[in-house]
Amino acid sequence: MAKSAILKSSIAKKYWMALTGLFLCLFLTGHLAGNLQLIFSDALHFNQYALFMTSNPAVKILSYLTYISILFHAVDGIMLTFQNKAARPIQYAKNNPSKNSAWASRNMAILGTVILVFIVTHMVNFWAKMHFDENMPLQTVMIQAQGQPQEFYLTTDGGYLPKAQVDQKMILIKDRTNFYDAGANVKIKEGYKDLYKITVAFFKDPKYGLIFTLLYVLSMLVLSFHLLHGFKSAFQSIGLNHPKYTPTLTFFGKAFAIVVPLLFAIIPVFIHFFLK
Repeated sequence: MAKSAILKSSIAKKYWMALTGLFLCLFLTGHLAGNLQLIFSDALHFNQYALFMTSNPAVKILSYLTYISILFHAVDGIMLTFQNKAARPIQYAKNNPSKNSAWASRNMAILGTVILVFIVTHMVNFWAKMHFDENMPLQTVMIQAQGQPQEFYLTTDGGYLPKAQVDQKMILIKDRTNFYDAGANVKIKEGYKDLYKITVAFFKDPKYGLIFTLLYVLSMLVLSFHLLHGFKSAFQSIGLNHPKYTPTLTFFGKAFAIVVPLLFAIIPVFIHFFLK
């Protein structure tokens, strides 16, 4: 079989769907670990995590690999859906899909499309602001100074810069992180972009916060259904299907499909209803 024919075959598409899907499961695990700091840690640690994820060279490479995997997984899934429909232009005279397959397996294309829409809107609201918004706020802290609370910029070397003084005497370059002396144009220190503040404000917005929270939870429910079928299917596609190991993989896949989306969903709910 020619190389082009192999790449176009449904078997090859299922293979690549499985590999990109499993890689994205790893991404979900890491992303969840970072996001849980919104609940179990504080603004500093979350913003340190955000800075690391956007500045570390190795993480940047993994990020680009993740973007490519998402696009490839989505496009490959759409092509596979159309290819399967084209292979069976005439439906069976008697068809009882509810008995032959799970609901999630019959609607993977729809579930995947909803997830893709969620990813795009999620990146617009958080990823894009972190990378490109010139008005992105920098993290500040309130400290008692000269007998009264004063606001300071928190810098990445653990230092503090008086906000009032800095705003008068220094400037920031466009990436909104580096402090420069306004006269000498010499770099002074680097600050943290306050992604924590942006995230909290998004889900606690007085007008739309509840809607954003509910949509996020709904998206995680869709993700759960997608993973329930996709995780098991991925291992079958790459040939890891054995009577001895399959039950364990199936159990792990179901647990992953429930626990990971559930923990993601808890984060905006906690922020909106319980975070002070």
